[in-house]
Amino acid sequence: MTKLTRETLLTRAFSDAKNYPYGFSRSGDFSISESKALSQYGCLIAALADGQIAPSTAEDEAFVAAIHGQKAPETLAEKAWVKYQKRINRPKMGSIYGSHRTSLGDDEDTVVEDSDLEIEMDD
Repeated sequence: MTKLTRETLLTRAFSDAKNYPYGFSRSGDFSISESKALSQYGCLIAALADGQIAPSTAEDEAFVAAIHGQKAPETLAEKAWVKYQKRINRPKMGSIYGSHRTSLGDDEDTVVEDSDLEIEMDD
């Protein structure tokens, strides 16, 4: 198994097939420069966030501080990573159709089911 280093992580292109199957640039969530920054620095920032590697430069320490909210993101890569984390960790929307049976009027005991509906057709 290869040892993770800063140089090897910077040569890898970062992608998230689960949340962005068509890529960051085609999602509409990120600008072109943000998607390039995520692709270039994403593997490094993810490894720093997970604790797989220790920060070795001042830039790495700035990434870690921005990831943990200890400072406001300043560089494009930091801003793009924070934006990416907000997008993938946002609450999931529920169904617009709901999961409860439909009730009639104000009476909670009256419930309409499909078998109760009758349609009369004039021929």
